[in-house]
Amino acid sequence: MAAWRERLAGVRGVLLDISGVLYDGGEGGGTPIAGSVEAVARLKRSGLKVRFCTNESQKSRRELVQLLRRLGFHLSEGEVTAPAPAACQLLRARGLRPHLLVHDGLRSEFHQVDTSNPNCVVIADAAEGFSFQNMNKAFQVLMELETPVLISLGKGRYYKEAAGLMLDVGAYTKALEYACGIEAEVVGKPSPEFFKSALQELGVDAHQFPLKLCQRKRQTTRRLA
Repeated sequence: MAAWRERLAGVRGVLLDISGVLYDGGEGGGTPIAGSVEAVARLKRSGLKVRFCTNESQKSRRELVQLLRRLGFHLSEGEVTAPAPAACQLLRARGLRPHLLVHDGLRSEFHQVDTSNPNCVVIADAAEGFSFQNMNKAFQVLMELETPVLISLGKGRYYKEAAGLMLDVGAYTKALEYACGIEAEVVGKPSPEFFKSALQELGVDAHQFPLKLCQRKRQTTRRLA
């Protein structure tokens, strides 16, 4: 306990990953990882500022928070930093109209974005939506543009669910990059801008949150509990 207090000295905020750290997805929405509910509660009781950073791109923030609440976590939608809202802000700022290659559960995040006459492609973890037809349509949209823009909501290789390992959006993004001879703009982890936006929302500086709980995953969660 004393060692833990020493590690917290000078720390004002903590960024927490969600999938694979707080819960494993699967049938019925998933299950919390042992000790994770208690660990989050303990962090919040400590007085530290806590923010949840996720590359979840099969659910809207609202659906994700509802799931986490059902699993026993106490958090609000406003405490979650996710790539879809950040991508919408980027699209509006640059006047981009996306062709969406995303999961149906995420489309509600883009309902205020103009998707007519696309001048870019936004790709996320579409799961079963990564059919040849859908991938080829995204490819065709990009190849028809004079300056193709591909925006990826993350760059993960794979993730874990109760049924096993699943290919993540990074594999499909790489396919489009290779086919089109372009490089995707990543909105989400591991983009530094994603973490900077989370820090701004917390109101802390980078040197004030040296605990990288998103990297140690289950081991860190157990230790906090």
